[in-house]
Amino acid sequence: MKVRIRIKIAVTAIIGLAAIGVFAPTPRAQETAQARSVWEGVYTEEQAKRGAAFYSRDCASCHGSDLSGADEIPALSGPAFLSNWDGLTVGDLSERVRITMPPNKQGRLSRQQIVDILSHILGANGFPAGKTELEPKTEVLKQIRIEATKPRAK
Repeated sequence: MKVRIRIKIAVTAIIGLAAIGVFAPTPRAQETAQARSVWEGVYTEEQAKRGAAFYSRDCASCHGSDLSGADEIPALSGPAFLSNWDGLTVGDLSERVRITMPPNKQGRLSRQQIVDILSHILGANGFPAGKTELEPKTEVLKQIRIEATKPRAK
C-alpha cells in the first residue's frame, strides 16, 4: 500500500515538472520579448559622427564616400542594402564586418569601431538616432532587428 502511494506521488511530481517545462517560457521567447528595431533609436548622433570618420578611413575607398558601392562592391545604403539586410539583425551585420572587413586587413577594426561605423550606416539609411549608444556586445546587437520599412504604430 505504501509503495502505491509513493508511486502515485512520484508520477504526480513527474507530470507536474513536465507541465512546467512545457508551459514555461523558452529562452527564445524571452529573447523575442526583448528584441528591438533599428527604428527605435539604437545609436547616438555622436556615435554616428565617430563612425563617419572610421568609415572614411577604412570603408569609403571600396564602398564609396556616399555608401553607394561600386561594381561588385555592395552598397551600404539604399534599397539594395535594405533588401539584403531586412529581417536580419545588427548583430549579423556586425559579425559580417568583423569577420570580413576590411578585406585585406580583417580584424583591424575593434568592436567599438565597428558599431560606430554601423551607427553611421544606420543614420545614412534614415534610421533615427536615440539617446543611448549602440553597444559592441554581439548578444545585444543580435536583439536589434533591421527592418527596411518603419513598423506601424501600435
